[in-house]
Amino acid sequence: MIALLKKEIFSYFNSLTVYIVVIVFLLANGLFLWVFPGEYNVLEFGYANLNGLFAIAPFVFLFLVPAVTMRLFSEENKSGTMEILLTKPLSDIQIIMAKYLAAFSLVIFSLIPTLIYYYSVYQLGFPKGNLDVGAFWGSFLGLLFLGASFTAIGIFTSSLTNNQIVAFILAVFISAFFYMGFDMIASLGFGGGLELFLKSLGIESHYASISRGVIDLRDFIYFISLEIFFLLLTKFKMESRKW
Repeated sequence: MIALLKKEIFSYFNSLTVYIVVIVFLLANGLFLWVFPGEYNVLEFGYANLNGLFAIAPFVFLFLVPAVTMRLFSEENKSGTMEILLTKPLSDIQIIMAKYLAAFSLVIFSLIPTLIYYYSVYQLGFPKGNLDVGAFWGSFLGLLFLGASFTAIGIFTSSLTNNQIVAFILAVFISAFFYMGFDMIASLGFGGGLELFLKSLGIESHYASISRGVIDLRDFIYFISLEIFFLLLTKFKMESRKW
């Protein structure tokens, strides 16, 4: 599994994918935070916080993470190398986890440079350091969980088809539904416990909870369960070849 993980990581870093992902992610967030006028502009808003970053980043991830994961299984299926990979002394779950961890490492790599924004706002605060550190690190952790969830969804959709574009579109649609869809359904006016239940099924409410710096075990359990769910679906899809 370690050998496959290294192979997948090296294949990313030996291509333009990793650099395009990082540049697009930083550029999109940087423009909204420092250039474009509006509520997310740090200088215009006048307060030392990075709420704009954590409001914009999920929507950037909605497209960037599927772009990273769309090739993982679909390319193997299309080129016929999947059969060769399956002859290796690796279980299905080891193959899935190697590809999942490789893609997630790229998500982490894209988030690390955002610490520059943290340092900049920390220095710009009056007095210096006047920044809600707990909320920042809570939001940063929330983005990691969000990226991990989108990666698991992208792995699953990539296993469904040998067409990378189809895998990308499916991953964007499913990720968007889990991020916003349940909240939209809950807003239809069900009321009471049903509305709260529907919201609890969506990513956005759990992401918002972590972003406030609140440590709630339910949010961690939700994200981990969502990732396991889609990884198990991927395993189920791989096992279907034996039917």
